[in-house]
Amino acid sequence: MLEILSDNWLLLLVGQWPNGALGGLAATILLALVSLLFAFPVGLLLALGRISSHRICYWPATAIVYVARGLPLIMFIFWAYFFLPLVIGASINGVVTMAAALIIYEGAYLSEIIRSGIQALPKGQMEAGRSLGLSHMQTMRKIVLPQALYNTIPSILSQFISTVKETSLGFVISVHELTFAAAQVNNMLLTKPFQVFTLLALTYFTLNLILTGVVKLVENRMRGTRIVVA
Repeated sequence: MLEILSDNWLLLLVGQWPNGALGGLAATILLALVSLLFAFPVGLLLALGRISSHRICYWPATAIVYVARGLPLIMFIFWAYFFLPLVIGASINGVVTMAAALIIYEGAYLSEIIRSGIQALPKGQMEAGRSLGLSHMQTMRKIVLPQALYNTIPSILSQFISTVKETSLGFVISVHELTFAAAQVNNMLLTKPFQVFTLLALTYFTLNLILTGVVKLVENRMRGTRIVVA
């Protein structure tokens, strides 16, 4: 495996870049990061809809969350792959397709993280804001959300780790991420599939182990400063 890595490390790291599309490990991390960044506002809106007392907000948000959490990601990838070109009337590359699927899928999971963070705060936070003359939305924006989002930082970072692993499904629509790069290496070697995909598994494991350590470090730094129910 060391020989495979030494001969193909650049392909596994950045794909064909700079002579082609960015791929490999760099594309995996970038795709996960961009998808989660865009999924965050989606998750925030869904979370606010889920705790809303207005049915017009509650039921659509709840339906989206239940559908997204009840179906595998591969279904959203296929839907985005076949449906988005029909909507916009033009072909879409695999990276945009994968990002669109991840944004909706991860947005649903983030919404539950954010909703749990909001509901974990003492109820007196909202009452205190209203007693100061703030509207419901002003209280939510200035008092509740800052605390809730701060509390959920470790969980959001943990969701990033899951997103990194889920980018591997981009292989089915030829997204040039890490799994696709490993498949290219396997196609070149032909006789060493076990070694190639073991190397791929070790790469994912090492990356996620490092990210898990970062999440643990952040969580330890935040210990004692998070707002919890008394």
